[in-house]
Amino acid sequence: MSHASTANGVKNVVLVHGGFVDGSGWEGVYKVLKKDGFSVTIVQNPTLSLAGDVAVTKRALAAQGGQAILVGHSYGGAVITEAGNDPNVAGLVYVAAFAPDKGESVASLIKDPPPGVPVPPILPPRDGYLFLDKAKFAASFAADVEAGKAAFMADSQVPWGVDALSGTISEPAWKRKPSWYLVAKDDRMIPPAAQRLMSKRAGATVVEHSGSHAIYVSQPDVVAALIDNESTLKTFVVENGKPYLRAENPRYPNLIPQEELKIQGVMVALVRKRK
Repeated sequence: MSHASTANGVKNVVLVHGGFVDGSGWEGVYKVLKKDGFSVTIVQNPTLSLAGDVAVTKRALAAQGGQAILVGHSYGGAVITEAGNDPNVAGLVYVAAFAPDKGESVASLIKDPPPGVPVPPILPPRDGYLFLDKAKFAASFAADVEAGKAAFMADSQVPWGVDALSGTISEPAWKRKPSWYLVAKDDRMIPPAAQRLMSKRAGATVVEHSGSHAIYVSQPDVVAALIDNESTLKTFVVENGKPYLRAENPRYPNLIPQEELKIQGVMVALVRKRK
């Protein structure tokens, strides 16, 4: 029996891709989640502007017919940070993603990289669009992806609009919604240290796993497991501007849910031991 059918929780998942790629990279995650009984929507953002991508994502959320888990990879993290304020969003999952604060953009977050960290091989803009150097794409973006697939990803890059990088966040959804973050420990696009900093600031529950920036392609089971775990959270409420949750997790019969668990800082537990 699938986790989705036993959780009595959120069964809708909306996946948002990042820059240089399209939604087809989510295929592996999609298949795992569908097998587990989830309704899965993959957003095909044009990545021309943050506002445009947020609008496309919100249209996908409006079609869900209920609460959804909103998942973003890379630049998709900026998109879900803004679009996640939609009332149909129950929680956020960041996969090696940007998690900007109010007034921040992807451009501001990558402006001054620390000395010694890998620098993404982004070529100079062409007509307002960005591409990665094809010769360096695999090593920087998809080091653990099968060589043939990584080469295809490099050759089928989607132009990333410069305006999308400079789009700023009006109000980060992670301040009001529960969030989870998967740190890709071998990422050479967004340094793992930066991922840890952003996830801590967002108060996210953090999982770390060895993998490249394209961990959602190379290891879909790891990503799907994090999404699946979040979907067991039954309901979310906001009282006096502060987020609370009620949780149940059918995977662990020796545990029972907290009645209410305030989400402040890193969430250390969703359940307590049965007496």
